[in-house]
Amino acid sequence: MLAGAGLSMPRAALAQDSTASKPWYEELAVNAFLSTTYSYNFNQPPTHTNAYRVFDFADNTFQIDVAELVIQHAAAKPGEGGFRADLEAGSSIPRVSAASGLFRDPATGVAQDFDLQQAFATYVAPLGSGLRVDAGKFVTFCGSEVIEGYDGWNDNATRSFLFGYAIPFTHTGVRASYAFGSAVSALAMLANGWDDAVDNNAGKTCGAQLALTPAAAFSITFNGLYGAEQPGNDHNKRSLGDVVVTIKPAAKLTLTLNGDYGTEEGLLAPASDRSASWSGGAAYVRWQGGPPFALIARGEVFHDPDGVRTGLAQTLSEITLTPEWRVSPRFVLRADLRTDHSTRSAFPSSSGMKADQTTVLVNALASF
Repeated sequence: MLAGAGLSMPRAALAQDSTASKPWYEELAVNAFLSTTYSYNFNQPPTHTNAYRVFDFADNTFQIDVAELVIQHAAAKPGEGGFRADLEAGSSIPRVSAASGLFRDPATGVAQDFDLQQAFATYVAPLGSGLRVDAGKFVTFCGSEVIEGYDGWNDNATRSFLFGYAIPFTHTGVRASYAFGSAVSALAMLANGWDDAVDNNAGKTCGAQLALTPAAAFSITFNGLYGAEQPGNDHNKRSLGDVVVTIKPAAKLTLTLNGDYGTEEGLLAPASDRSASWSGGAAYVRWQGGPPFALIARGEVFHDPDGVRTGLAQTLSEITLTPEWRVSPRFVLRADLRTDHSTRSAFPSSSGMKADQTTVLVNALASF
């Protein structure tokens, strides 16, 4: 017995040493995402630009929206640490979503074709089920739509006005999230602000989220942001309330509702003590047909009565219809037929400014 035990001990030690000396690259997960589009504007704008569009701003051209590489070491259990870094290149998404002070020049406002969209370290503190803490740069938790990547993309190929003008893209700071069970989770954040990798004032922006899933077919999420966002100004505050509701009334049907209301002080004439405001709502309907096919419709209204978000006092609305064909689990084809409307003549065309803009866009995306 003793001899047998003595012989087995070196083997156990060798096994432990083998685990401890596991190559570092086997501890990492590497994922990739690619999106490319072609867009055509029936207004034929002389600028070759789709007005008030977020990522699909280029008219009558093939475009590499983004090529994404994500490197991460996930942390899920209490006591674990990890990180994530999202590297982006392309002629669409990085130019729009880059944060000021990192890949966007804070003086000129110009961004290039590269971006570090996310870069954060994670630690799951051993408190209860695990308190997750992320520190660094991460995409916003507000809104129903996302900046598309390998781990999630939207039903429509184009982005809503709410996504582009009502909410931020990213934050740089620290956030903590906790799941109180399968039905309730919460998040708190302290960050530099909206899309600022380097803070532009001495103030900070606070954020919070409460997510409720009382049933498998129903969820509601409340989001909020509050803080000073104007350069060199810690007094005037910007606030945002955001709510997202998802309902699944049938196996093949999903309904999503998104509402936003924002205000900001100090943007109107000096004699006015009224805060500027913006608001809007969007509704999404997804019908899943046969396994590879789906049809999605979106309708929305965005009010910018003071012109502080779009640069023109107006109300924007749009209707988008998107057929989707999942060619394979990792390859998707989509096409958006979209009509935009403004209460002002806000859209350039070959014959002057118009109140409407209609586009068609074809999108292919692949994920790994």
